[in-house]
Amino acid sequence: MAGPYLIGIDCGTQSAKVVVCDALGNAVARGQQVLRAMDRPRHGVVIHPDDDLWDSIASASRRALDAFTGDLGEIVGVGLCTIRCCKAFLRADGSLAEPVVSWMDDRAYRPYVSDDPTVVYATTSSGYLAHRFTGEFKDTSANNIALQWPIDTDTWQWSDDPALYEQFGVKREMLLELQMPGDVIGRVTEAASAATGIPAGIPVVQTANDKAVEMLGTGSLGETTALVSLGTYIAAMVHGHENHTDPTTFWTNFACIPNHYLYESNGVRRGMWMLTWFLDLLGPEMAERAVSLGLSREEYLEQEAALVPAGSDGLMTVLDWLAPTDMPFRKGSMLGFDARHTRGHIYRSILEAIALTMKLHVDAMCAELGITLDEIVVSGGGSNSPLFMSIFADVFAIPASRSIDGGGASLGAAICAAAATGVHADIETAATLMTKRRESFAPNAANGRIYQQMNETVYQHIRSATDALFERAYPIFHPDSH
Repeated sequence: MAGPYLIGIDCGTQSAKVVVCDALGNAVARGQQVLRAMDRPRHGVVIHPDDDLWDSIASASRRALDAFTGDLGEIVGVGLCTIRCCKAFLRADGSLAEPVVSWMDDRAYRPYVSDDPTVVYATTSSGYLAHRFTGEFKDTSANNIALQWPIDTDTWQWSDDPALYEQFGVKREMLLELQMPGDVIGRVTEAASAATGIPAGIPVVQTANDKAVEMLGTGSLGETTALVSLGTYIAAMVHGHENHTDPTTFWTNFACIPNHYLYESNGVRRGMWMLTWFLDLLGPEMAERAVSLGLSREEYLEQEAALVPAGSDGLMTVLDWLAPTDMPFRKGSMLGFDARHTRGHIYRSILEAIALTMKLHVDAMCAELGITLDEIVVSGGGSNSPLFMSIFADVFAIPASRSIDGGGASLGAAICAAAATGVHADIETAATLMTKRRESFAPNAANGRIYQQMNETVYQHIRSATDALFERAYPIFHPDSH
């Protein structure tokens, strides 16, 4: 092992991951901490309990540093990446006035500002956690969106339009100083060092929103390569240079490279959560059987799902387990059961539903952008599944690739830290040198024809047939909705 070393922090919806890597992106130590279950005190309200984001990062950091056998003095920078679309309200000392509002909370996209009289600052998860690490009141421009705060997406700075501040119910002095990805926020304080095990005085570096950082960590920088990010929220993205301000089939997001943009398709809410949900339904007996064979639950069930033909013998899943806020009546559904179907069919049907849904969203985005993809890159834990990768290749009818030996947002955060601290010349150079080669899965033409026929003739039309039924059922089971 030889330094210098970088620390990449990725705090997502389900867990915090901390990776220590060398200048070539090789991970030398890792730590992870699962987040606590969200608090859901009433419909539409979803919050991170207590100070869970910071606590989980601190725990994951300690685990990574405990596993690190190199010289602590050769750690030169920390890249900080956190969940996007959250809201945090801080007191004057930077402490939370109320728990962090999750991206799944309806208030995240409304002009909501806490009415707690002690609130001095309104920010994002990254602004809050930047303060926890450094004591500075600074945030990355690239983790702020126009739906939440009055940001100018051309300049990457706060808007000068007074009407927007009135619309969002926030005062300019409540918003933190904005920085670009790759800027140094400050240095790890003694208090943060005591909590995380990261040596005090090390520079902490801004990144962007978690999806943009994840894309950077996979090395997906081309404008005809899409990243499909498999997380609690599943989205697909391509890079570009133009700030499209009024698209219809995608939205323009800040990239992890300053003054670049990501075009992000519509996605799947509670995407990979669906698999965990189904595995939990199968109970402890299946989990114990998997452990007895030295397998994870996913690996065990994948063996059964791999024997199921493409199309799951007609079983189709629609992934509305979390309805959109403008159509709260929508529900998830599984259609087409018959006596052939097993739990392997259900598992494969969920995988196919994710890929089929994302194909529809990506096709719409690419048509509007006028581009044709030559590759998709799949990231997140689901990319570890050879079956899932093959389904993506078959559905998209182009090669589907995954990073070998990691990648993702923790590496993307370390890449930003490497550029900021002079380990590499800039973010693009760091990404080229630190991201790994990819393993590619070629499409199966016969399976692809089945999926194309499914999508064109049936799958994309299911919601139009079920929406009216679910809308009529909604007031029966949600009597407080009127």
